[in-house]
Amino acid sequence: MPAPITEEQTRSDREALLDAAEKLFYERGIQAVGMDDVRAASGLPLKRIYRIFAAKEDLVVAMLRRRDRRWRGTLAAHVDQVPDPRDRVLAVFDWLAEWFAEPGFRGCAWINAHGELGPSSPAVLAEVRTHKQAFHDQIAAWVRAAGSSAVEPVFLLAEGAIVTAGITGDPAPARHARTAAAMLLRT
Repeated sequence: MPAPITEEQTRSDREALLDAAEKLFYERGIQAVGMDDVRAASGLPLKRIYRIFAAKEDLVVAMLRRRDRRWRGTLAAHVDQVPDPRDRVLAVFDWLAEWFAEPGFRGCAWINAHGELGPSSPAVLAEVRTHKQAFHDQIAAWVRAAGSSAVEPVFLLAEGAIVTAGITGDPAPARHARTAAAMLLRT
């Protein structure tokens, strides 16, 4: 009789599964990746995968949720290093430029997921909306701390830069959006 699976093993398997799924989904697209691909990349048997996540949709939601915590946490850590409130807002765009220049950058994982599954998956749509609202709230806090009311324009500049860089593969939209945000913060 095999040894029972411990909570620690379940956590470890879950993380390995999420790592594999995130890499594959981001590189190739969610619908292009089958569960056999996830099985091969994670090294876990399908039976184990489906014990952890009952459906592919559950795996996608968990992956997006974990990516959100890491993505926004990394952004906040970068911005929080900047002492001046106005420069903190501009640091968002500096961070975006670095992200856009990373090898393998394929745009926004949440916009990509929305494009693939948003219309047919209420759970994925809810996760995308949760991420976008949380990102909006981060931007809003930094913009207001800079003494500006330009929350919506700055948020849209960030979102527009992300989408444009994802489509063009060029990090320049972050610099252009930064310039526009600097002008908004001066008014």
